[in-house]
Amino acid sequence: MTIAAALAMTPTVFTACAVHAERASILLFNGTGASPADVAAIEAILHANHLNYSRVNSPSLNGMGEEQIRQYRLLIVPGGNFVDIGNSLSASTTTNIRNAVQSGLNYLGICAGAFFAGNSPYNGLNLTSGARFRFYSAEDRGIRKAAVPIASADGRTLDQYWEDGPQLTGWGDVVAKYPDGTPAVAEGRFGAGWVILSGVHPEAAENWRGGINFITPAEDDNAYAATIIQAARAGQPLPHY
Repeated sequence: MTIAAALAMTPTVFTACAVHAERASILLFNGTGASPADVAAIEAILHANHLNYSRVNSPSLNGMGEEQIRQYRLLIVPGGNFVDIGNSLSASTTTNIRNAVQSGLNYLGICAGAFFAGNSPYNGLNLTSGARFRFYSAEDRGIRKAAVPIASADGRTLDQYWEDGPQLTGWGDVVAKYPDGTPAVAEGRFGAGWVILSGVHPEAAENWRGGINFITPAEDDNAYAATIIQAARAGQPLPHY
């Protein structure tokens, strides 16, 4: 057997270079369908907040069993294409993830990751008791990306980067709302696991904002992203309506 063949048969979780001191507690999906720009944006937040993480692509995640997935405290699935994310994973893998969350793994889904967490027909996780999410209503007006004022239950309103993201009606407690009143961020329990879903991108970097007018500075949105990630990792509820 060649070395290349042997490596191909071995599931690999790619650990972030900056993480050496202790075992990673966060698993960040960077496989098929995940936006490389969003993976990088989330990594920037994780690095800035000294949070240990490992990256995992689709073949490697398909090679992990439920017990391996449960060794982590949090799985983050970023934005991108939720159809490709779901279809890149085997049915047994989504079952393993679902069972791991049921048993105590926490989950953070951002945009496509939120669609994937729902009852998506594209091999979704259905962490949402059957709720299937629709696009935020801006999509119906032909808008594909925008700065959207998101009102949080803690009383703040932040312009957040939105691009083809879902509204989260039908599941969980509402953490933040779109201008039309539908949920932009929601949270809830699935078995022993804690799940936070976001239809917007608070982690979006400054260079995502070209041609779009924002009132809120990127660093304020990024601080909110850090708050969401920390809450998801700890399994702690955020203020909700």
